[in-house]
Amino acid sequence: QVQLVESGGDLVQAGGSLRLSCAASGISRSIISISALGWYRQAPGKQRELVARITSRGTTDYADSVKGRFTISRDNAKYTVTLQMNSLKPEDTADYYCNAEVPTGQMRVYWGQGTQVTVSS
Repeated sequence: QVQLVESGGDLVQAGGSLRLSCAASGISRSIISISALGWYRQAPGKQRELVARITSRGTTDYADSVKGRFTISRDNAKYTVTLQMNSLKPEDTADYYCNAEVPTGQMRVYWGQGTQVTVSS
């Protein structure tokens, strides 16, 4: 059973920084290394949206709203994916979820429980 556990959410003032981490378990290194990993967020009353995604080859994709401020990275040896968030804005306030797209047979998608980020103005 693949499990994803996020950490690092907090209350921060606008302009500040946070670093979110997601640790994966129940998956082998060979499988996580071929999986795409990502961060999504969901603000109250809104749909969940992609924040950043990193493929097995290290190709990254970002939502327009976070480009130049957020950086996603992965460490397959440590089974982690990290989201460095700088220059935070009140509109970044949301629950942030870690995501893994595991291509074993059919594609399986796993989600963490989420971590809350609140940015005060």
